[in-house]
Amino acid sequence: MSVAGLVLAAGAGRRYGMPKALVEHEGRLLADHAAATLRDAGCDRVLVVLGAAADEVLAKAADLPDTVVNPDWQTGMGSSLRTGLTALEETDATAAVVLLVDMPGVTAEAVRRITAHASPAALVMGGYRERRGHPVLLGREHWAGVAATAVGDRGARDYLRTHEVLIVEVGDVADDEDRDVPGNLSAVDDH
Repeated sequence: MSVAGLVLAAGAGRRYGMPKALVEHEGRLLADHAAATLRDAGCDRVLVVLGAAADEVLAKAADLPDTVVNPDWQTGMGSSLRTGLTALEETDATAAVVLLVDMPGVTAEAVRRITAHASPAALVMGGYRERRGHPVLLGREHWAGVAATAVGDRGARDYLRTHEVLIVEVGDVADDEDRDVPGNLSAVDDH
């Protein structure tokens, strides 16, 4: 199975006050951190979807893998997910594991637990006790359906609610709290 990693990093970060892809955390940009997490987890290819301040992110990010720019990033995360999945259609990936740029507490171990269940038909989410969360794995057979329902800031949420999803516990090795405002990056636990 070939598993692609997909980082959604296109937003302007209005609540944060700047694009979160440009936020520095532990000595590197969040965009670099998310891409490294997916690489460290063994993803065969990593793709980062940029939008707001894409040129600045490309200039400042030290170690970004392949990137694609979402021209409709202002419409929300759904368009970034569609942009990423469309770009991955050109690859031999059988599944894509999706990671949001503002979740630095998601670890490579959490991603490995999710990707262990990869197949073209798989839908897998990280579990945090009673709650579903990130990372999310989308088997290739679901990409068209996810893209058709990904609007605004809802991403794959509506699609996942109407399909059988395997939940894999990752809460013991990860934290998927999104960092929406300055100051809450310090809340990241070391897992």
